[in-house]
Amino acid sequence: MPNQRAGRRSNSQDNEGWFLGIDLGTGSCKCVVVDSQAHILGFGTSDYASSTTQQKWNEQDPDSLLAGMVCSVRSAIEQSGVKATGCAGLSIGGAMHSLIALDHSGNPLTGVITWADGRGAPGAQAVRQSTQAAELYNQTGCPTHGMYPLYKILWLRQEHPALFAQAARFITAKEFVFRKLTGQEVVDYSLASGSGLLNTHTLKWNSLSLEVAGIRPDHLAQPSSPLKTFRSLDPSLAKAMGISSQTPAVLGSSDATNSNFGAGAVNPWQATCMIGTSGAFRIVAGQPTLDKQGRLWCYAIDESHWLVGGAINNGGITLSWLKDALNQTFSASPNKSEVSFDDLITLAGQVETGANGLICLPFFAGERSPNWNLNARAVFFGLTLQHDIRHIARSLLEGVAFRLRSLNEILSELVGDIGEVRASGGFTHSELWPQIIASTLNRNLLAPAWGETSCLGAAFWAMLGVGGISSFESAGDLITIGSLYSPIAKEATVYDQLYPIYAGLYESLKPAFDQIAQVQRGLALSTAEQNSRAR
Repeated sequence: MPNQRAGRRSNSQDNEGWFLGIDLGTGSCKCVVVDSQAHILGFGTSDYASSTTQQKWNEQDPDSLLAGMVCSVRSAIEQSGVKATGCAGLSIGGAMHSLIALDHSGNPLTGVITWADGRGAPGAQAVRQSTQAAELYNQTGCPTHGMYPLYKILWLRQEHPALFAQAARFITAKEFVFRKLTGQEVVDYSLASGSGLLNTHTLKWNSLSLEVAGIRPDHLAQPSSPLKTFRSLDPSLAKAMGISSQTPAVLGSSDATNSNFGAGAVNPWQATCMIGTSGAFRIVAGQPTLDKQGRLWCYAIDESHWLVGGAINNGGITLSWLKDALNQTFSASPNKSEVSFDDLITLAGQVETGANGLICLPFFAGERSPNWNLNARAVFFGLTLQHDIRHIARSLLEGVAFRLRSLNEILSELVGDIGEVRASGGFTHSELWPQIIASTLNRNLLAPAWGETSCLGAAFWAMLGVGGISSFESAGDLITIGSLYSPIAKEATVYDQLYPIYAGLYESLKPAFDQIAQVQRGLALSTAEQNSRAR
C-alpha cells in the first residue's frame, strides 16, 4: 500500500476517530480509511457487476453500485483493523454527469446512464446550433455537449415519451446510493452543476435549462452544500458496511472536485492533471470563471469555490485500445501471453522523445475540451517504415500529453500563470508518462504519495464536515508529495517543435472529421439494416 504522510499506523495505537472516504466511480467503487492526520489505515475497491442489457460504460445497474460501495467499505475497514464504532464521519464522492430516472415510488426506470453514453449528442448538437447555446453556457458554466444530463433528459423526452411521462425524479448515481444509505433526497452543488441544469452563479436550478429539458424544479433534488451532514444511516446497510448507523454522513462532492481536494490542489495557482480512463486539467477558483469561447467548464463546489478546467475523453483509454487490439490479433497464437499496460509503457520507453516524428491525435472517443467535437477521430501522422509498435505506444502517451498542454494553455489565458501542477489518476503508477507530461508542459509535476486522490478527497469532506479540519484550503497541509517530475530541457525542446504541428493538424482536419464521421454512421446503419434482414 502506498504511504500517505507517516504511512499506515499500527493497530496497537488508538483507532478512535477515523474517517471513511468513498469514491463511487464509473467502473468501480474505492474506499479509504484515514485517521485525523490523513494517515492511510486501509483501502478497499470493488468492481460493479455489468448490466445484462447495456455496455458497462454506457448504462449500469444502480443496485450494483450500492453493492460495490458496501463491499469496498467493508474491505477497507477489515484491512485497517479499526474499531467499528470509531468512525467519526463518512462522505461519498460521485462520478459526474450520470443520470437515473425514477418513478413516483422511487424505483429506477432506467439504468445509470453514464458520462460516456452518447445518446444525448443529437439534442446537444441542435441546441449548440441555436441562439440558446451561449446563454446556457454563461448561466450554467457547461458547454453544449451530450454528456450532460440536461441532454440525456431531452433524449428521453424525445425518444421515449412514455417513460419520460412516468418519471418523477431525475437523479445521479450518487444520489441513488446516498438516498438508500440516509433516506435523504439531496444533491451536492458540484454534481448538480455538472448536470447542465444548475445556475453556477446562483446555485439554484436554472430556468432556461429546465425549459430546454422539459422538466420542473420538483423533478430534481434540492442542491445543497457539500458540508450538509446527516446522522442516521439505514441500519442494515450500516451493519453490512461495518459501521454504526449513527455515523455522520457528510454530503461531500463529485469525484472531480475530490481529485483536486485529495491531491492538495486547493488554491487557484495549483492545477490537477488527471489521467485515468479519460483525463482532465483543472483548478479551484474563488469565483465563477467562464471562457468567452466556451472551451472550458465551470462547476460550483460550494458558496466560495468553483472547479474550472477541461476534460478529455481520451486518456488511458488510448492504451486500452492498443492493448486490446494487440491481444485480439494474437489471441490465437500458441503460448502467447497477453500484453499488459506495463508492457506498453515499457515499449514506449524504448524509443526516443517524440517517437521519431510520429504524432498521434488521440481522438478515439471524440473530443470534449476545448473544441467539444464528437466527430473528431484518431490520427497517426508521420508514419514511415522506420516506425514500429514502440513508436505507436509512445505517440499515444505524447498525444494525450499534447491534449493536456492545450488545456493548460487555455486555463492560463483565463486565470493567469499556474504555478504548480499536481498529478492524479492511474498514470502516476508509471514513471514514464508523468515525465512526458512534465516535459510537455515544461513545468514541475508533483505526484502525491497517496495516488487515490478522489477517495482521499471524499475523506477530507467528512473531516471538514465534523470539524476535523478547519477549511477547504487547510487540507493541502495534509498531503505528502511522493514524487517530483521536472521537465528535461532536451525533451521539452522536442515537444515544443511537435506541438504546433499537432495543433495545426487538428485545425486542418476539422472538415475531414465531419466527413468521415458521416460516412462511418452511414456504414454502421447499413450494416445494422443488413443484420436485421438476415435475422
